[in-house]
Amino acid sequence: MSPRSAHPALPENPLPLRGAAVSGPLERAADDGGQDRLAFWAREAGQLHWDTGWDQVLDWTDAPFARWFTGGRLNVAYNCVDRHVEAGHGAQVAFHWEGEPGDTRTITYAELRREVCRTANALLCLGLTPGDRVAIQLPMIPEAVFAMLACARLGLPHSVVFGGFSPAALQSRIDDAQARLLITADGQYRRGGAEPMKANTDEATRGTPSVEHVLVVRRTGTDVPWTEGRDLWWHDLVDAQSDEHTPEPFDAEHPLFILYTSGTTGSPKGILHTSGGYLTQAAYTHRTVFDLDPDTDVYWCTADIGWITGHSYIVYGPLANRATSVMYEGTPNTPHEGRHFEIIEKYGVTVYYTAPTLIRTFMKWGEQIPARHDLSSIRVLGSVGEPINPEAWRWYRTHIGAGRAPIVDTWWQTETGAVMISPLPDESCAKPGSAQAPLPGLSAKVVDDQGRQVGNGESGYLVLDQPWPSMLRGIWGDEERYRATYWSRFADQGYYFAGDGARYDADGDIWLLGRVDDVMNVSGHRISTAEVESALVSHPAVAEAAVVGASDATTGQAIVAFVILRAGADPDLTAALREHVAQEIGPIAKPRQIMVVPELPKTRSGKIMRRLLRDVAEHREVGDVTTLADASVMDRINAGLSGGQQDKAGPA
Repeated sequence: MSPRSAHPALPENPLPLRGAAVSGPLERAADDGGQDRLAFWAREAGQLHWDTGWDQVLDWTDAPFARWFTGGRLNVAYNCVDRHVEAGHGAQVAFHWEGEPGDTRTITYAELRREVCRTANALLCLGLTPGDRVAIQLPMIPEAVFAMLACARLGLPHSVVFGGFSPAALQSRIDDAQARLLITADGQYRRGGAEPMKANTDEATRGTPSVEHVLVVRRTGTDVPWTEGRDLWWHDLVDAQSDEHTPEPFDAEHPLFILYTSGTTGSPKGILHTSGGYLTQAAYTHRTVFDLDPDTDVYWCTADIGWITGHSYIVYGPLANRATSVMYEGTPNTPHEGRHFEIIEKYGVTVYYTAPTLIRTFMKWGEQIPARHDLSSIRVLGSVGEPINPEAWRWYRTHIGAGRAPIVDTWWQTETGAVMISPLPDESCAKPGSAQAPLPGLSAKVVDDQGRQVGNGESGYLVLDQPWPSMLRGIWGDEERYRATYWSRFADQGYYFAGDGARYDADGDIWLLGRVDDVMNVSGHRISTAEVESALVSHPAVAEAAVVGASDATTGQAIVAFVILRAGADPDLTAALREHVAQEIGPIAKPRQIMVVPELPKTRSGKIMRRLLRDVAEHREVGDVTTLADASVMDRINAGLSGGQQDKAGPA
């Protein structure tokens, strides 16, 4: 790789930096007029290694298709691995990997470089050339990172498919991307047992003529079906390769990956991200939101690489910043409910980034479990995936953060590529449940139906009113769908519509209200499911809650709640819970029905499948359950309801 060239001059008329100039990585200062948005992002991009400097920071002439750092060339994998080794950090640990059965691996940056080079050389042996797509369906094992980085090194856009997705879901994603290679494993460990993967991928590839080879990692040692000439063992092909490879630079807009959004209906929606802008913002937000010190921090993001959080905050952001990370293969209660806290104690984790759903699960299991472990190393806590309710926020800070660790409640999406709205860890005015404000260099608004910004204390739609470096570059193969889905609602203003509801509080801070389709219309009143869930969970007897809107002949929609009670709680308190919600929000938010259930239907990433609960609430046959972490949970819910565990009271 050639030395980074000098950066060219910035354009004469850059976009203004809304909210303000930044004199340090953790400051939100008032704009002094001497800085601007494009200069800000030029400085952040300058933290990376560029083989060729850019001609223009942002080309927005073909909006809504952005081009960032046009003319610049870099190699993403080189930025994540090689440059750290060349700078003398090869002995630093990149990953402490913990397998579900208890096996471990410690991978230094020098070892990571060797493994990525071997993997890249193996992919070259298969005849892949820049631009070819590679599908990856692997468990949370180091080979998943090696594969992603090898693809990035060679300019091969990867499509990582969550390991829990069905053969049909995998097939549709392979077909849409026309992937030439599939990388998978013989099996994966889940809840103490080995589950098949290769057999499922074989079912998926029966109808995918684009796949020429299937590269298989041996993880569980189980017998697998085999197609001679097509299937290859990872250890046979990759381990035999040279551990030297010279990467070549690619254009800043070269496709880096396609990631299909979860929970969509109809044809897959492949979100396209490119190289230079994505890596710039992923790295910037990772070090800024978590106040990262690469020399001392041990960072753990508990997501799966199959989701955008895993891409940006397990792989690309942390590695670009030379972080030492923890990577865990299994479920949080295998072999016991203290597994996460055991890992935090073992590795001295300082930054812990997880989802509100898991936090509420920890609450349900009880504060005595984290209390058994030394969690004093933690200095920053993070929340991702959905709005965190204030009760969970306070429990998280008290029992995981010892009442002192700040919580960064991050808002972003697969489409944004990186965090957009979040408190900063050095700010003393944190508000439990509020993401607060856009990060420096970024901009967001809450607007009404006409696109006008609402006032403090008012609710509306969250929009992004300025382009950002890690923004999606489209939907793979479907330009019109991209325009229609994200840009048509506020086309006159040129705003990106996030699909989320939000409100400003009296101070002008942002509170996320969840997806707009998770906003219920009860007698003409718009009520967020997240608000009602938060009210329910604030009751001391409730461990977790999920709320849906069900069709109602009188009110249009009625609120139906599903609750999990804490151990020892009186199961006959649904009437009290309805009154509690009325006191917390108002009588209009009182649920028509509250059902006490043993569990909630969740995907493996921890998201509650409210679609299935809506089926129950509206007395329909329950739909597809293949993406659930435990498909039998719906049977248990239905069994509990048929046994009388529900409240049939109507609205007061």
